[in-house]
Amino acid sequence: MAEEHQIEPSQHQFRVLLLGDSNVGKSSLLRRYVEGDFWTDSPHSSTVGVEFYSRVLEMTSGPSVKLQFWDTAGDERYRSITRSFYRNMVGVLLVFDVTNRKSFDHVADWYQEVASVQGLNKVVFLLVGHKSDLQQARQVSTQEAENLAAVMGMSFLETSAKTNSNVTLAFETLAQNIQQGIQNGEIKVDGAGGRVRVIRRAQPPSDQRRKEPSRRCQC
Repeated sequence: MAEEHQIEPSQHQFRVLLLGDSNVGKSSLLRRYVEGDFWTDSPHSSTVGVEFYSRVLEMTSGPSVKLQFWDTAGDERYRSITRSFYRNMVGVLLVFDVTNRKSFDHVADWYQEVASVQGLNKVVFLLVGHKSDLQQARQVSTQEAENLAAVMGMSFLETSAKTNSNVTLAFETLAQNIQQGIQNGEIKVDGAGGRVRVIRRAQPPSDQRRKEPSRRCQC
């Protein structure tokens, strides 16, 4: 469990959820980012229910933020527990294992679960392909994952907790995207304790909507 930091009045709190199948490495990613550590002697046991981590991040623009991470179990038997944490999350890391095809195929299911709870609320997603160091065992190509991320309207990064590749970049990219949402007015900051809450996506004026060209898939 990460050390708890006292929040300052100028800080925002970003609640971030990690979702994905069991054994894709969500806990390893969090431990590497928060504690700078990786289990090398033996595999870490699967998460039971939900585990909590936190870290304070100095943003390049604006005040520092307190990142509150909720590490969820991917096992189906804990699904009812993890669903209860979907609300009031402002960011989600959707994690799959590049050496496990099924974990990639289930990404859309995880995404739809959050969407069914949040509705039109603004939630910032980042698709993460983990265990990129295991190239010989790869079952999902980078191009395929990039295509899926584009269809779902989110960014994509490949990471490895073992080699510490892109781990910091993934978490901080998500935080920066959330910060951008606040600056754009898509995400609201609650005055009580600086908590960040999701809000409905702002709709442009009706005359502006009529002028917008229709966006059709060019597939």
